[in-house]
Amino acid sequence: MISLPLLTDYDTYRAWRTDTSRWLPVARDIADNHGLPCDAPHVFSTGTNLVVGLGDDLILKLFPPFLRRQFVCERAALMELHGRLNITIPEIVAAGERDGWPYLVITRLPGVVGSEVWPSLPEVEKQRVLFEIGAVIAEVQLIPPGALLALEPRWDVYMQGQIAQCRARHERLGLPQKFLTGLDDLLRDAAELIPMHAAPVILTGEYIPENFLLARRGDGWHVAGLFDFGDLLTGWGEYDLLGPSAFMAAGHPRLVRSLFDGFGIARSEVTFAFKRRLMALLLLHRASDPLRHVCIPGWPGQANDLVELQELIWPD
Repeated sequence: MISLPLLTDYDTYRAWRTDTSRWLPVARDIADNHGLPCDAPHVFSTGTNLVVGLGDDLILKLFPPFLRRQFVCERAALMELHGRLNITIPEIVAAGERDGWPYLVITRLPGVVGSEVWPSLPEVEKQRVLFEIGAVIAEVQLIPPGALLALEPRWDVYMQGQIAQCRARHERLGLPQKFLTGLDDLLRDAAELIPMHAAPVILTGEYIPENFLLARRGDGWHVAGLFDFGDLLTGWGEYDLLGPSAFMAAGHPRLVRSLFDGFGIARSEVTFAFKRRLMALLLLHRASDPLRHVCIPGWPGQANDLVELQELIWPD
């Protein structure tokens, strides 16, 4: 029987995973041990973890040892949110560990991954979908975090760490100097702009097209399901507006307004301070990479500093 290796870094893991013969037999064996069908497994090539479709109804997710926190977060979130949302999320069928690799078997949700549909939607449908995403974020954040509050890091500790390494990160990722120039001022403001000790809410950090499902109904496309809770934490709710702002609204006023309407942010609340806080959060996000994630074509040439950039991303 093939064993899974003890990998310790992402680059080694990414290279190793490309050869499915190294790990697909283990996935088959896990399925067999749980009495689950795995006659025609479907390997999902995208995503961080090893994900295999077991027929039409189930998904197996194998987490490399250095991403154990993602397993802990995903399992805890699915347990805490089960039966408490109007939107469909996966249910846990089985959980375990193989060679130090934790795994989950979860139900497979119907629908089309948002990233496959989003680019081709007309604006009126994009407005509807963004409104629904805003509403889903708000609904999730109304659920008391419960046991999820025990997940590390705490919001204030997480923010302090992100602030400390923010400038080095964005220098490494190539953020143009004209934006780096105002970064220190923004970071000094961040501790006051961002509530550090407010009552925390559930954050996925990744309301992006790759993590939700759409379904077509009589009047068009609607949000049908939500998955992938591996980066979950608890903290300030506006943090979860960043993904749909950067990846989907793309600086279009009506799309931004649809997202804010769904989330419950009135026009009067969209002040300079609000936008500056979102700008700070966007640069402090654990996956922050504006050059690759802000989906406004040619945006570095349309803004001269971070203040102009926030107005570009979140126009009135």
